[in-house]
Amino acid sequence: MIFYHLKHMLIGKPKRNRELSHEKISKVKALAILSSDALSSVAYGPEQILITLTAVSAAATWFTLPITAGVLILLLALILSYRQIIYAYPEGGGAYVVTKYNLGEKMSLLAGGSLLVDYILTVAVSISSGADAFIAAFPNLYQHKVLIACLLVVVILILNLRGLTDSATVLSYPVYLFIFGMIVLILYGTFKVATGQAQPDMHATVGTAVPGVTLFLLLRAFSSGASSLTGIEAISNAVTSFHNPAPKNAVKTLIAMGSILAFLLVGIVGLSYWYGIVPHMETTVLSQLATHVFGQNVAFYFIQATTVLILVLAANTGFTAFPMLAANMAQDKYMPHMFTVRGDRLGYSNSMIILGSIAIVLIIAFKGATENLIPLYATGVFIPFTLAQYGMVVKWIRERPKGWLLKLSANALGGTITFIVFMIFLITKFSHVWPILIFLPFVVLVLLKIRSHYRDIAEQLRTEAQFKELTNVDKNLALIPVSSVSSIVDKSVEYAELTADRTIAVHVSFDATKDKAMQEKWKAHYPDIRLVILHSEYRSVARPLARFIDRIRSKAENEKFVITVIVPQFITNKPWQNLLHNQTGILLRWTLFYQKNCILAMIPMKLKK
Repeated sequence: MIFYHLKHMLIGKPKRNRELSHEKISKVKALAILSSDALSSVAYGPEQILITLTAVSAAATWFTLPITAGVLILLLALILSYRQIIYAYPEGGGAYVVTKYNLGEKMSLLAGGSLLVDYILTVAVSISSGADAFIAAFPNLYQHKVLIACLLVVVILILNLRGLTDSATVLSYPVYLFIFGMIVLILYGTFKVATGQAQPDMHATVGTAVPGVTLFLLLRAFSSGASSLTGIEAISNAVTSFHNPAPKNAVKTLIAMGSILAFLLVGIVGLSYWYGIVPHMETTVLSQLATHVFGQNVAFYFIQATTVLILVLAANTGFTAFPMLAANMAQDKYMPHMFTVRGDRLGYSNSMIILGSIAIVLIIAFKGATENLIPLYATGVFIPFTLAQYGMVVKWIRERPKGWLLKLSANALGGTITFIVFMIFLITKFSHVWPILIFLPFVVLVLLKIRSHYRDIAEQLRTEAQFKELTNVDKNLALIPVSSVSSIVDKSVEYAELTADRTIAVHVSFDATKDKAMQEKWKAHYPDIRLVILHSEYRSVARPLARFIDRIRSKAENEKFVITVIVPQFITNKPWQNLLHNQTGILLRWTLFYQKNCILAMIPMKLKK
């Protein structure tokens, strides 16, 4: 009862199934919870470009301008491509569904598995970046960054367990405050540049030759900037979460997200270049930019606070999209059925809890280092980007609807661009991303094994041969594990005599000196029921009983009978009282559950005190 009260206090009271139709979100709320990942990446994407370039020289910062232009071209290609995917597959599922119908099983699992891994990394990267922004405002807490990040994961998990509509309402405010803060920062910073308040000699001149800058370095910086585009596919995975007309509303949200993201990227990169900002260990590029534009005042701390919030809430994209994709894959039998089960608040709570737990493990393993997580994060997402585009190409070639050549061209161009970016990631950051090449095939293999398991179960359940023995049995033998003579044993004996042809009580003894007393007490109380005493040298109850069942079967090979094990089990009046008992009945159930042709029957007795 204490657990349930605490649960209801944290996530709210359970909702009825009929309330599921109300778990839809408007475009305004969807932009907040599904675009927070993409929008928040402006807090670390430009910084990753600068980290790569300034490793050679601070004068190389001007290359951020052409690199950002390339990122914007990629953004446009992805927005156009995912717009077509939303209209073509309004049931949601994004890259997984597109590849399933057009490129086959293996490719769909590669796309789906990549996205699942990417959503986990979304949470880890976003929360780690949020912790970085928090530390930038409070440097004295630097040593506690990992703990802060883990606590933030727990907070965002609890918010999502409250349900889609509740979390969208709460989480939309910080996202829009961040957008507002960034717009004010960019506009005011641009005003200061235009009015001569920012010194023009603070930055390197465009076109300056910089020794050490190579094509490889520029491609590496571009791949770092492309990390700002992660999260764009989340809207296509969650089309069914929108109010009707869902596809139209999803497309409008996608375009709004792309427009805002483009504006923020251009503004932050442009101002960072003009102010000559270079990365520092204990503060972020965005924090330095806010200092240059506003100074150390209320506006600066507003930017820092909203940046922390957006980076933390960017994890919400993972908590929203991961459960929906996992549910889609579970319906196709590639994920455990538990991922299709809705929790008290009608969300896929099992998925959310598992996602949060793995993200915490990653944060601890990587010590909250965003720069080590981002290459894995971005590389993984460009695989489904590419597969989704080429899947749509196959669809247009096969179906040839009106205007199919234009649609095919858009997807072919998008697929080619994303494939090139993926190869750039793979080549320039191989030392960071090589685990993807091992881990993703392993994920696909696991998904195939899950599907094979469910297929085998379905085949066996359709076969009646294994149950024919039960229809032709001559006898039903009841075994009752007993520790003493009690009223719950009385109930068990009564049930055995009603259902079985023969009953044997089994007592597992740890002390031979007490066996005679047990036999006399049993004979006085149950003179017609045979008692078998088994000695356990290792103080186990379940294993001697299992061996006894095997011995019965070996001595009666020609007899057709079924064994029913009747387990007496008392139920304490209060949950905490369970801690005072050995839970032997539970151990027996777990052990005997795997006995062939053995029926388990529980005889419960509710205690009143």
